Amino acid sequence: MRPSARLAVGTIALLALTGVFYLYTQPDFLVQLANQVWACF
Repeated sequence: MRPSARLAVGTIALLALTGVFYLYTQPDFLVQLANQVWACF
């Protein structure tokens, strides 16, 4: 894999992980997620 492609993949992965971390620090999001999971049962 070319170095520029590795850098692009790493940057995208880092942005995705940062976004997920931000969402998990929001209590309202966690409550909504729990309600959606519970609604499946």
